[in-house]
Amino acid sequence: MTSEPTLTAADLRAAFDAPEPLTLGLEEELMLLHPETLDLLPRAKEVVEAAADERFKLEMPAAQLELTLPPARSVPEAIAALARARRDLAAAAAPVGRLAAAGVHPFAAPLGEINPGDRYALTEDEYGDIARSQLVCALQVHVAVGGADRSLAVYNGLRPWLPLVAALAANAPFHAGRDTGLASIRPKIGEQLPRQGIPPAIGSWEAFAEALAWGAASGAVPEPRRWWWELRPHPAFGTLEMRVPDAQATVEDAAAVAALVHALAGWLAARHDAGEPLQSADTWRLEENRWSAARWGMDAELADLRSGARAPARALLAALVSDLAPVAARLGCAAELAGVQRLAAANGATRQRAVAAEGGVRAVAAWLADTYVPAADYAAAPAG
Repeated sequence: MTSEPTLTAADLRAAFDAPEPLTLGLEEELMLLHPETLDLLPRAKEVVEAAADERFKLEMPAAQLELTLPPARSVPEAIAALARARRDLAAAAAPVGRLAAAGVHPFAAPLGEINPGDRYALTEDEYGDIARSQLVCALQVHVAVGGADRSLAVYNGLRPWLPLVAALAANAPFHAGRDTGLASIRPKIGEQLPRQGIPPAIGSWEAFAEALAWGAASGAVPEPRRWWWELRPHPAFGTLEMRVPDAQATVEDAAAVAALVHALAGWLAARHDAGEPLQSADTWRLEENRWSAARWGMDAELADLRSGARAPARALLAALVSDLAPVAARLGCAAELAGVQRLAAANGATRQRAVAAEGGVRAVAAWLADTYVPAADYAAAPAG
């Protein structure tokens, strides 16, 4: 695969100046399951071809699909679109298999088939079994901050909050039929690849352009979308892409995560506009909190980035939600942000373990499949 044309700092500034401020878009990675065994079913290509819908795309694993939704002006609009897409894709998949969303499948073999295609072949040729192990699914939230300098400031300001978002969205305690002891095994699987986890701080668009140029020249990053960190500037869309959340079992859970990310970006943008410096920290300190979030989820204690003093993730999240409430009201996602406390009380990891305690890991897969299609309260979700 050849590298894409190198982006200059001027190109990047133009890309991030262009979008309408504080719009958002969602991408959801999901699993195709065998209708009877509920194991991963490597026939996603058949489903995408049968659906013939630009919202539905293939991913690298042959048992994985992706929903890619257009930009929305609010979380309710984005979630209504997600609900419709889940229903439509489930209908298209019905002759082949069932759908489910979680960070990983609870009992599938740890290595899977890869879809054909030049991009995927490049990754498989370079990483071998590590590529075949990437049977992981994320909920990716794009936010167009509006303005290149503002976007870069918010990107750097979001880095310290990634572990708390990860703790809330943890939804992958089981892997290969075992309880891993983690709230989410997904980040540990992902970090077998390079450019994973906490992203580097970016000092300027010139520095980011130089990093992409070096990556292209070295062959490590032949295209910007191989900058695989848990948060990244996305030059094609002019958005900040939050990649840290696990895929969420239900639309309601996805709504809470999306509202937290949207309001957090808006809050940081407003603080930047007011001339307030946004907190930063050494990457290794953030990685310590990242580990705690992956291990314990909402039961984690996260360390203050200056003092090192630990505090419960639930208390930190409650304080953050309180700070974000006025921004969420302005952005039209107050109701969805209120759902964060419900999810914090029992996130996906907690609920998967409760299901497994009653029926084992196969029951977890059945629960994920049963909850994928939205409940009746989304039946009349308006279009657009």
